[in-house]
Amino acid sequence: MAEQDSLTEAPSIDPYKFLHISPNPDGSLTRSTTFPCVPASEQLTGSNSAQLALSKDVPLNPTNKTFIRIFRPSDLPPNAKLPVILCFHGGGFILFSVATQFFHESCSRMASHIPALILAVEYRLAPEHRLPAAYDDAVESIMWLRNNALDISGGDSWLREYADFSKCFLAGSSSGGNIVYNAALRALDLDLSPIKIKGLIMNQPYFSGKRRSGSELRFVGDPILPLPANDLMWQLALPLDADRDHEYCNPLVGGSQEKNIGRLQRCLVRGYGGDPLIEKQREFAKMLEARGVGVATRFDAEGHHAVELFDPKKADAFYKDLKDFVCSCCALENDVVGK
Repeated sequence: MAEQDSLTEAPSIDPYKFLHISPNPDGSLTRSTTFPCVPASEQLTGSNSAQLALSKDVPLNPTNKTFIRIFRPSDLPPNAKLPVILCFHGGGFILFSVATQFFHESCSRMASHIPALILAVEYRLAPEHRLPAAYDDAVESIMWLRNNALDISGGDSWLREYADFSKCFLAGSSSGGNIVYNAALRALDLDLSPIKIKGLIMNQPYFSGKRRSGSELRFVGDPILPLPANDLMWQLALPLDADRDHEYCNPLVGGSQEKNIGRLQRCLVRGYGGDPLIEKQREFAKMLEARGVGVATRFDAEGHHAVELFDPKKADAFYKDLKDFVCSCCALENDVVGK
């Protein structure tokens, strides 16, 4: 019998070509993505009444070339105070940006629909910066938010005017969901006062393991996330010589942050039945529940990986789930960070 870890049943594709990347001699990648990037827009553009949110870029760590793109609803009433959602994009840790058009537009819709301030973090990509670099950037963004709440160095004007720092969330899709989990575990041991992280939103969180799940084998040739491309992204993202049972990839193995899992804030875990990762996501949600974490799950029988970025009906359901979760967490009394 072939080993679970083999790719004998995988389609014969070149994962580099599939992902539109090519390796360079120094270990970096040349990315030839076909998805356009868009600039931030702090003002309504002309007579564009359909513009849902304004946005601007603020530096996070200039040395690391990281920044945060802040989105706020374009039609805010006076004296509005909104929840703050630190958001992390997907892309297998190796692709895309907060400026990638479909992520930018999704953040704009989230800001308008919830409504909330969306802080999309431009974190460092692998393999130029292998994990835990993205987790470090995420924790740095949480501390940046804390410093703004303390009004250190004046703080950002939009946050000063519109942010309710007692209602903060971490949210991410795919690899961004993985970042949410790992950054939240690290943040539990930090003094975040006066901000309060009320909940964690993990949409189709990106996890795997050496043992193939049933859904990975069923969808081995998935048009969005075929197994060879999935394996390559983990190979490029994980620390050198690590395998897919490393704690960054497989949350079921425990690891250095295992003691903190039961202290996590309320979690929303979402997934779709046509996603190769769906069984890992279900196992992840059950693991959290077994550790005493409050977990809301939304598993849709239909849909593929990242479907909400391209299907308006799935996107509407996604925004509704986010809004319902944010509102339910904000309504809870005595919900304290690091319970």
